[in-house]
Amino acid sequence: MRPVSLHFEVVFTCFLRDDTPNEVLDALRWHLGLLPDRPAGIDPDEHTYPVLVPDPDGRLPGGDVASLQRQSRGFAAGRELHAWGLFSRNLWLDDEMGELVTILDLVAPHVDEPGYGGFFREEYDAEPTVFTFNNGTYGPVQL
Repeated sequence: MRPVSLHFEVVFTCFLRDDTPNEVLDALRWHLGLLPDRPAGIDPDEHTYPVLVPDPDGRLPGGDVASLQRQSRGFAAGRELHAWGLFSRNLWLDDEMGELVTILDLVAPHVDEPGYGGFFREEYDAEPTVFTFNNGTYGPVQL
């Protein structure tokens, strides 16, 4: 028997450009639970609560995960290239799924390379809904 509320596995996995503004990185850090207080530069009406904080008692196999770190992307023209690696995996209630757009809007303009960005799926579904990033936007997302 399924519970009354639906639960969704939500995964973000992408690289953000090394020059991503600190305001965006701090907003992500707050959403990931890496900063205790909402940064002054983000709208509290749009970013109502941190949505990517891992639940220590999460129901996903292996648990929730949250990471944002500056990573090496190799070398070109004699210098090392860096980007911000974002990875989060959380279980969201169906009521929270509107927050997906909040995070996508925050991240999309700063994605380092177009392509795969993550997915969401209802916990009992076998097929995920994949979202991609391209030219500062994202798609397809239908909730």
